[in-house]
Parts: sequence; C-alpha cells; structure tokens
Amino acid sequence: MGLGESAGRNHLKMVEAFAAYEGVRHRLPAVVRDGSCHAAEHLGEIADDFDIFLLDAFGVLNIGETAIGGVPERVAQLQKAGKRVLVVSNAAGHPHADLMAKYRRLGYDFHADDVITSRKATMRALAALPAQTLGLMAVEALGRADLEGLNITYLGQTPDAYEKAEAFLLLGSGDWTEAQQALLERTLAHASKDVFVGNPDIVAPREDHFSTEPGSFAHRLADATGVTPQFFGKPFSNIFELAFARLGTFDPDRTLMVGDSLHTDILGGQAAGIKTALIAGYGFFAGHDVYQPIMASGIQPDYILKRP
Repeated sequence: MGLGESAGRNHLKMVEAFAAYEGVRHRLPAVVRDGSCHAAEHLGEIADDFDIFLLDAFGVLNIGETAIGGVPERVAQLQKAGKRVLVVSNAAGHPHADLMAKYRRLGYDFHADDVITSRKATMRALAALPAQTLGLMAVEALGRADLEGLNITYLGQTPDAYEKAEAFLLLGSGDWTEAQQALLERTLAHASKDVFVGNPDIVAPREDHFSTEPGSFAHRLADATGVTPQFFGKPFSNIFELAFARLGTFDPDRTLMVGDSLHTDILGGQAAGIKTALIAGYGFFAGHDVYQPIMASGIQPDYILKRP
C-alpha cells in the first residue's frame, strides 16, 4: 500500500505506516551500526547510564493532546537528579510559544531553548538562503509567529499561489487536502522548484489514530514529480546539530535519544552518533510486537523500553 492509500486519509495503521517508511528508505540516512536491543521497563531503570536525554514528543511525552501517564513525573525526576533533558521533536506546524504552552499544560517544565524542533531547524536553514516567495503548507489559523522574516503565501484551493511561489515550505498538514496535493504535484511537474519539508514524519500517533504528516505528502511529491525535497528534522542531521549546539561539550556515549519510531528517532539518533532507546508500549508500536519490525528494517536500538 502506497502513501495516502489507507482506508482513511488520517487513519494509517501501524503496518501500513511501517511499510510507508520502508518504501522511502532511499531518502533516509543509512543504518550505521546495530544496537543491542537491551530490554528495560522504563527510563528510570537506565538513568544512571546517561547524563543527557533527548526526548521525542509524540509517543514519549504525549499522545496527541494528552500526556502519557507518569511521564511528567519521570521527566521531573530526571531533571531533579541533575540530568540534562531536551525535547527533540519533528514539531513544525505550531509556533514555538504555542508548543511551550502545551508542554506546561501537560505538566512538563522545559526551558524554551531546550525544546529543539524541526521548525527551528527549517528556519535556520531558510535564514541562510536568499529571500524568495514561499508557498506554505500550514494551518493558517495557527498564525505566522516564528515566520515573520519569510515572504510566505498560504497554499489554497486555486492555482495562483502555487504558480507564483518560487519555492515551497511544508510545515503542517492538518487541513491539507487531496485537491491541494494535486495542485502542488501539477505545479512541480511543470516547473522545478525547491521543496523544504519542516516535518519529515509520515505519521504521528494521536489518541485513537495516526495523523498524516508533511513527510507523507513530500514523499508523494518526490515519487510523482522527481523533485528532491529538502528535509529538516529527524532522522536528518540538521536537528541533531541544533541539539548538540545547545548542549555544548557532551559525551555521545552518555547521551540517549528516546523515541517511538525506528525510522526517525532511532535511525536519526544512531546516525548522529548517540545511544538510542525505542519506546515499545506507546506511540507508533502501541499494541504491536516491535521485534519483527526491528528485524525487517535492520534498525536496532540500544534499548527497548516498555514505557518512557
């Protein structure tokens, strides 16, 4: 089953989502090493082995708009023990201030600069490029905070914005439609333009389903038109470079990337040279065996945890 071919657009099942990631492996970093897949109950059991924890958000801190039970307390315990805890998330659709408000509401206490997002990585890259008119995939109701320095026009249901854009920026797909996708594909088929993808995720775990994320639409664009999207966020190095810059001097062997996705969190963490822990009981693999996907993908974490 290809991207976007599930029974419901926003309800990709785990097996379908896993197959979708496997289908785009040629666009992802290569596996650089095998992990030992050491099993543990939760982060508290391995906390003494690490000084720094890089936590994914969806599937680790929260599922949709709900905190995972006991995780705010676990994070607070790590912080109280002197551990450095950063969020490293492919969150691109929401302004940073909104994201911080959400984490506070869910019971987390993070410094704003310790929340490293693919939105930040994207903005840093765009700031280094010549100014251009960007056609934007995003939920317009969320506003333009963090985007003030960009010349953007929201992509709607008519071709004008697509044709006038010099490049495209994909940040949020919450209200993106198949009609808009068709317009974008048609535009790129006729004129090659850069595509910047602020969220490489294909799906994200919600309370009762997987949502379809910008990465899904970006890979479909690439397959349909031959364009080469530029991805920002896990598993790519740009977001880890931001996190490492925030950390300063650190020991990679005592730094742990924690996430629920093999193809973003684990693959990205290992490619960045740090240790990895896969959350098996929440998020992407909730209710499913993780060992068969690990064997099939060849992406082996250092730890497999039942819960964060």
